[in-house]
Amino acid sequence: MRQPDPKSVLPAGARVAVVAGSGGLPRDVVRTLVRNGHRPLVVAMEGEADWVAGEDQSAFDLWPTPVERLALFLPKLKRAGVTHLVLAGGVGRRPPILKVRLGWDVFRALPKLIAAYAKGDDGLLRAVIAYIESKGIRVLGAHEIAPELLSPEGVMTRTKPGARDRKDLAAAYEAARMIGGLDIGQAAIAVGGRAVALEGIEGTAGLLDRMRDMRNHGRLAGKSGGALVKCVKPDQDERADLPTIGPNTIEAAHAAGLAGVGLEAGRSLIIDYADTIGRADALGLFIVGLEPEGRA
Repeated sequence: MRQPDPKSVLPAGARVAVVAGSGGLPRDVVRTLVRNGHRPLVVAMEGEADWVAGEDQSAFDLWPTPVERLALFLPKLKRAGVTHLVLAGGVGRRPPILKVRLGWDVFRALPKLIAAYAKGDDGLLRAVIAYIESKGIRVLGAHEIAPELLSPEGVMTRTKPGARDRKDLAAAYEAARMIGGLDIGQAAIAVGGRAVALEGIEGTAGLLDRMRDMRNHGRLAGKSGGALVKCVKPDQDERADLPTIGPNTIEAAHAAGLAGVGLEAGRSLIIDYADTIGRADALGLFIVGLEPEGRA
């Protein structure tokens, strides 16, 4: 997959907003924008974007906001001259529906958003992106701003997957693609050549916690081994929520007794790349970028 050139997606004079949640991805996107000469506007979700406290806040404009009031920011972004927007990071807390505040424009679009939500998270995400772009703000993927975060193809670690590992990678990839087609999740774990755990609403961290607890199950093949695979959902809009791993993923995979991690090359993100690979090397895990058909 050819990596996008951030200079081509951001014309001169572009004003970029980053709607930032938790994790290292929004931090890396903001750092890349600053490094490339931009002064981004960071809409930091309170209780999620804790990474902001450790950054040089003189390099960007910061608009903290409760998650409940996020929908009110679009008119403000337009008035601030924002031309491009990136959605990055996780949201661990879903606010109670009665506390969510909607602007009039969002309220008028609510029937379409509700209808999209009935089609699943991906449907809602596409509808939200379409709504933002209908207001004249172009939505970009994090990988378009920071293409260096995209996973390369092949083995990235000193440890390489063996024959058994390759069977686990293939089985986990097939399972991840299957649940992705049902808009359930992006990840699966295989042990002994068969899928044993699928990602649900709890996310990858919850999946790995569940796998760790399953190690004492009598029907599981062995106390260690197996692979986690993350891949894009078949119908996913790749401008948001690309599969992502980082050092915490590797720590959790090791705690779950896994031999390594596979992810779709060119369509998945690795944050803190050097730390992620270094941690995997220290723990003896492999990380491999898979071809689109899941081959290691």
